Amino acid sequence: MVTLRILTTDDWPLWRDLRLAALSDAPHAFKARLADWHQGGEERWRTRLHLPGAHHVAALLDGPAGPDATPVGLADGLPGADGVRELRSVWVGPMARGRGVADRLLEEVERWARASGGSTLRLAVLPGNEPAITLYRRHGFTVLAEPGGPLADRVARELVMAKPLR
Repeated sequence: MVTLRILTTDDWPLWRDLRLAALSDAPHAFKARLADWHQGGEERWRTRLHLPGAHHVAALLDGPAGPDATPVGLADGLPGADGVRELRSVWVGPMARGRGVADRLLEEVERWARASGGSTLRLAVLPGNEPAITLYRRHGFTVLAEPGGPLADRVARELVMAKPLR
């Protein structure tokens, strides 16, 4: 059973553990690097969870957020201007892949985006991350013509995808 938990600033250790696991497990899937997140301590983690209007979600396997629940995934929703909401940091650990966890995380962030008045849900994905691109397409996202942010090589760029919410 998968349970979703909305995170608060007090959940910073859980978010930290999931974020570090994601960056360790799938460095090819994120623009950020593991080394970028080992500095700053508790305050940096709390600050990320304290972004006004943001929505941070953890997926827990085998029960509610009790002692037997295993954290297996995360996703973030961030507010933007003009009704745009942004999907960020989607990751599901290897032990939970293929169980619909990513679908549940995306559906929750989309629910939040709609409830918060969003008209569009956008994301950036690294080119070549076909499993993620396939997941996002399955949820109604399409690739936009606009260029995404530059990658470390300063040549390649992220793919920008969006989904209208209204």
